[in-house]
Amino acid sequence: MIRIILQIGFLFLPDEIVLTASHGVPLDVPKKLSSWDLLKLRDHHIMAPEELLLARMFYVHASQERVFGASGEIYFMLRKRIAIDLGTANTLVWVAGEGIVANEPTVVAISSEDSRVVAVGEEAKRMLGRTPESLIASRPMREGVIADYQVTEAMLRYFIGKVVGRVQIFRPDVMICVPAGCTLSAGASHAYLIDEPLAAAIGAGIPVSAPSGHMIVDIGGGSSEAAVISLGGVVVHKSVRVAGNKIDEAIQDYLKKKHSLIVGDQTAEGLKIKIGSAIKLPKEEKMELSGRDLVFGLPRSVVITSSEVTEAIRPTLMQIIGCVKGVLEDTPPELAADIIDKGIVMSGGTSILRNFDRLVTEETGVPAHVAEDSLLCVVRGTGVVMENIELWKRSVITKR
Repeated sequence: MIRIILQIGFLFLPDEIVLTASHGVPLDVPKKLSSWDLLKLRDHHIMAPEELLLARMFYVHASQERVFGASGEIYFMLRKRIAIDLGTANTLVWVAGEGIVANEPTVVAISSEDSRVVAVGEEAKRMLGRTPESLIASRPMREGVIADYQVTEAMLRYFIGKVVGRVQIFRPDVMICVPAGCTLSAGASHAYLIDEPLAAAIGAGIPVSAPSGHMIVDIGGGSSEAAVISLGGVVVHKSVRVAGNKIDEAIQDYLKKKHSLIVGDQTAEGLKIKIGSAIKLPKEEKMELSGRDLVFGLPRSVVITSSEVTEAIRPTLMQIIGCVKGVLEDTPPELAADIIDKGIVMSGGTSILRNFDRLVTEETGVPAHVAEDSLLCVVRGTGVVMENIELWKRSVITKR
């Protein structure tokens, strides 16, 4: 009802308001006005109440004299600004003024008969490996790229609809770390692209605009990216399609060869999280898990140790570290000196694997540490850029 009233009221508002000398506009009035700035204008009697009513409805980018206009420079306040970290394993959604509003698995369940989306996120993940013939539960992102365009679009439509509601008077502005074609189709007014390592670095609190080198390693579910950042841009960058999912597959292959046991993706992931470690633990841990016997085809349980998990995943971890070494080898000498001083920052869900930072330090000789809330770094950084899009224009690509 509120949206309908605002839409009707908008039709009767004047085309533009101009702040002139008669308003007593001080020289320090900001060019970009927020709703808080507008309240201060009211308190200083610079704007009449009816003008304030209109002003509070807009976020405005304008010159010092022309503050409110009917051109494309006006941003309607009800148009939401959304940042999406579309990962292989998890999708996170951030909304300006609200923060992170969704953190769900990148899984979609669709009907095999009419291709209708039945479930998305956590509900769909619980269906993996348990669906009847009439349903298909799958991950539309594989190894960091879109594997199923239509399902990805449907999933984005679901997340955007969840944020803005069913009735959309104004399409939102969306920033995302993947190609923007499906973002516009999914209901966005404008789509912005940003390099994922840059977004992760901003979200990790790294001063990326400084004239010094900073190294970020973002390890997600489908791909790992290592980059050196300086002066607000990516200087050196490498990526490999090896990350959390490949680690899970390595555990599955090990169990199949060593114990003749077939387990599902979620079982392997649970084993990795509970007793997995990049280096051997001083005190060995054990876990019992169940699966299907490779020889007899019957259910069977085995006890797995943390040392076995470390042995299983080490080759995969070394591929990721190889990517890190490749970036260090191509880094200019001045930036390399900065990285030695500041160390390597690790982000992404897979970076929280126990002792992974210690293994990176041992293999590269450069101190490494995991960023705080590493899973949220990319979406937080994307949100920061989205809120300050004018300052980061040269670092993003706009799609209309």
